[in-house]
Amino acid sequence: MSTPDMRLADAFVALAGTPDDSYDVARHLSVLTGHSVALLGVGAVGAVLRAGDQGAVRVSASDPRVTQLETGAVDRCEGPGHDCCRTGALPETVLDTAPAHQRWPHYTPRALALGYTRVAALPLTVREETVGALVLLHSRSTPLTPVELALGRSLATAAATALVRERELTRSRVLTSQLELALTSRIVIEQAKGVLANRMTLSMDQAFDVLRSHARSHRVKLADVALDVVEGRLNIADPHAA
Repeated sequence: MSTPDMRLADAFVALAGTPDDSYDVARHLSVLTGHSVALLGVGAVGAVLRAGDQGAVRVSASDPRVTQLETGAVDRCEGPGHDCCRTGALPETVLDTAPAHQRWPHYTPRALALGYTRVAALPLTVREETVGALVLLHSRSTPLTPVELALGRSLATAAATALVRERELTRSRVLTSQLELALTSRIVIEQAKGVLANRMTLSMDQAFDVLRSHARSHRVKLADVALDVVEGRLNIADPHAA
């Protein structure tokens, strides 16, 4: 039988994620919102994730209606998730109040229509970098307790750590691929220079000039010209031939 401690341990193991090719951000956010609902005793949880440097945002939630709610708020640059991403943790707010309606004119009436009367937001933060927010919605008569908020922050931090780690691994893979491609291209260019130098009795620098001139005049990448020369698909005329 599952105990509270076991459920808590399962949540943190799941949120730790596995840094491999099967990692899926959407699934990770779904795991975060699902465990948060179960462990914090709230009605629904939304997650707002900054997806990159271009201002893109990814939204997930434990309830499809809350996904729509959070997506609409993001589109209008309002709501607790948006504010939390900008300023940090958002204290619990009672929604059926004039200040809440003034602050979030789109979000508040829609959240109330779904039956939620209170909302709080916790930042997804790693090393002082906020990558998103965890939005906690409920209709309890009392606010979330300090223990519940502390647990929510721990869940948010665990999820953010895995998200940032995966983002860094992805960047590392891209950089490694680019470096490998650059190295391969450089090797092929050197081989092509050798082919031309031998065929035309040129120095290596002169052979490179021939390659570069052909690439420029035909508007083709230097590496592509070099590969065609090495593999015998291209026979560049000797510019010094009579």
